[in-house]
Amino acid sequence: MAVEEISIAAFVSMHNSSLRMIDVRETDEYESGHIPGAVNIPLSEFAARVSEVGADKVVYMICRSGARSMQACEICIDSDINGVKNVAGGTMGWIASGRDIVTGELPG
Repeated sequence: MAVEEISIAAFVSMHNSSLRMIDVRETDEYESGHIPGAVNIPLSEFAARVSEVGADKVVYMICRSGARSMQACEICIDSDINGVKNVAGGTMGWIASGRDIVTGELPG
């Protein structure tokens, strides 16, 4: 099964607090600035923590530019979690679109 991608423009237009977003960058990268509402599960821990993704609704995977989040999507699909979408352009695309980021630890 191929990974579905969403453009940063489409993601920006639909972004809200009810979306399930996972930022797969390492914790220090995440804390230095992330998309509001994104939860951090570093790619280095992702395979061991894939059960945290959940399969009850669509999950948007985010990283710096879209490469690591694509890998996370592939791990999900290999684990029979199919409701994942890769945010092409990632956090850098979000910033380039003029949107604000949040600094600090994960939201909970």
